[in-house]
Amino acid sequence: MTVCIFAASSSRIDSEYVAVAATLGSLLAHEGIDVVFGGGGIGLMGKLADAVLENGGKITGVIPAFMKEEGWGHNELTEMIITPDMSERKKKMFSMSDAVVALPGGIGTLEELTEAITLKQLSLFNGPIIILNTNGYYDSLLKFIDHMISNNFMRFEHKGIWETANTPEEVLTALNNKERGNEEWRKIAKI
Repeated sequence: MTVCIFAASSSRIDSEYVAVAATLGSLLAHEGIDVVFGGGGIGLMGKLADAVLENGGKITGVIPAFMKEEGWGHNELTEMIITPDMSERKKKMFSMSDAVVALPGGIGTLEELTEAITLKQLSLFNGPIIILNTNGYYDSLLKFIDHMISNNFMRFEHKGIWETANTPEEVLTALNNKERGNEEWRKIAKI
């Protein structure tokens, strides 16, 4: 299994978020789960990558050329794939992945997570999507999605597109859930 991880690149965040990213990286490596991520060397991305590597795991970075040229890439990954732009980066990451996990992050992470949800809603990505809600980080987003649903901008059933985990251990449990259905979300995408 290969899991796509979306996560913050900020180096100014609370140490608890950093510890959770490192724990997740360690658990994934120990489970033999390969990781693909945005290729960054700092913030949660960097800590996740360090933990995967320190525990013998395989991690592939996918980074746009301009970010690599800025020196934002991690220098010790199993593999680094360079794309021409952000759009190709995401396309490559999704194509390589069996599942998506979103850690706390900024607007880029939010955009990646919502694209994953949109792709699954349209049955263009079928793997699990797991939101790691450390310290309730995504509570406001989840409440806003409930607001979308209550105003009929999104179907209630689409809440089944993603799962929420509060700890890295719960992420592993969700990834190993064999009872997940293979819903064809596109059939109910139109409201």
